Amino acid sequence: MSRVLGAAILTSSILFSLLPASTVAEHVEETELKFAFYSSAWGENTDDGLRLVALNKTAGNIHINSIKFHSSDEQSEDVNIDISLEVPSEGYAEIEFEYIDLLTNDECISRTMEENWRLVEISNYTLNPSVRNLIIEDTDSFRIYQCVKTITTNWTSLSDNSVNEYQEWVLYHFENRRDQ
Repeated sequence: MSRVLGAAILTSSILFSLLPASTVAEHVEETELKFAFYSSAWGENTDDGLRLVALNKTAGNIHINSIKFHSSDEQSEDVNIDISLEVPSEGYAEIEFEYIDLLTNDECISRTMEENWRLVEISNYTLNPSVRNLIIEDTDSFRIYQCVKTITTNWTSLSDNSVNEYQEWVLYHFENRRDQ
């Protein structure tokens, strides 16, 4: 495990222990709701929006209510995104938003962006097969680098209207194409 990923996991573990019990959602290593955020604005100087692609691996339809990105420091506020997206059983759905800044107030993300890396996706499970299962990849054609952030995902099972809230990690997947 890389030092960066290990430090991020340790930092996230400390964050869980510092939150009051009433605000801590159930922490899971893997959920049946997979998603990834994408934006053209991350690689180009544009005002393009943010796109969310979600995969529901449950046996029933679900409604994603919100995803909250927790701040990694005490001076910054959490970023809560109201999603309101229905995802069919064993299926995909997507939604687009105006641009939401998910890159500021995080040391790993700031340092990575300063080193001229381009953000490819933010996900709890990469839906992009070119980066799936990679922690750090370094080849002659590209490099992948990741930062980790704690989030809370809130969704409703439409079969019984039960609300599910999980605290989990998302990975920030960066790419830096080398000049040939």
